[in-house]
Amino acid sequence: MTAEHSGDRRSLGWLLAGVGMLSVSTDSLWVRLSQAEAVDVAFWVACCALVVYSTFGRWIDRRPIAESLRQHRLPLAGVGVLGSVSQLSFITAITQTRVANVVAIVAASPLLAALCARLFLGERVTRRVAVAIAVTMAGIAVIVSSSLGQPTLKGDFLALLAVAAFATSLTIWRRFPDVSRRAGLSISAVVMLSATSFAASPFSLDTRAYLAIAAMGLCFNPLGRLAHTNSPRFAPVSEVALFTPVETVAGTVWAALFLSELPRPTAVVGAVVVLAGVFYGTIASRRPVRS
Repeated sequence: MTAEHSGDRRSLGWLLAGVGMLSVSTDSLWVRLSQAEAVDVAFWVACCALVVYSTFGRWIDRRPIAESLRQHRLPLAGVGVLGSVSQLSFITAITQTRVANVVAIVAASPLLAALCARLFLGERVTRRVAVAIAVTMAGIAVIVSSSLGQPTLKGDFLALLAVAAFATSLTIWRRFPDVSRRAGLSISAVVMLSATSFAASPFSLDTRAYLAIAAMGLCFNPLGRLAHTNSPRFAPVSEVALFTPVETVAGTVWAALFLSELPRPTAVVGAVVVLAGVFYGTIASRRPVRS
């Protein structure tokens, strides 16, 4: 593989990661707009996602699901459970604490993902990416410094659990690039559907809730996850995870625009630092190819 081709593949991985995280950054907005219980949101999102993965998902991932199920049972089970834990924890966290808290904590993914990839895959982290992760984490620290634990520490803990599950699943996706993403995400949806079906009251919601959940479950969330889970096929986990802070910044903007949850000045400063870290670790690292 030539250096130019390798660079193109890496750029594709970055694009998929960026688009994926921008898409799922709207999750917090839809959850809040629905004004529904977390378990009801999770139930319906899982139902909607299964529809998307079995239909439109073929446009992004054409690998046979049945073949992946035969060859990669354990990895698929792993990403299925981790994906459902991450999704359910995130949705519940949004109902327990400020949106800015949740999306800021979720942005800790680069550090955890790089650590997991190093431990389990032996994937080295370049000096530039290491610096970018450090800058990103500094930005997150600024954002969280004035709000962590408010209004509830439970929501912050759930957000941290979502991060850990998400970072670990990225490592599995990277380790098994031939695994059908549709299969793994479908299993995740089935697990979440099974976990919430006993406690949910899915037919007791109002029109507002159904519309918000439909936007999340039929469009932004599943398509974003399809894009993001395919990104580790083309770029290292540590670089893919660098795009997670896109959700931090965008999620904070959505909350300010549509939920009147204005970010504190420190959050704005932290967001700028986060974006600088992502830029330094990805786009700024490209070098023009000499003819």
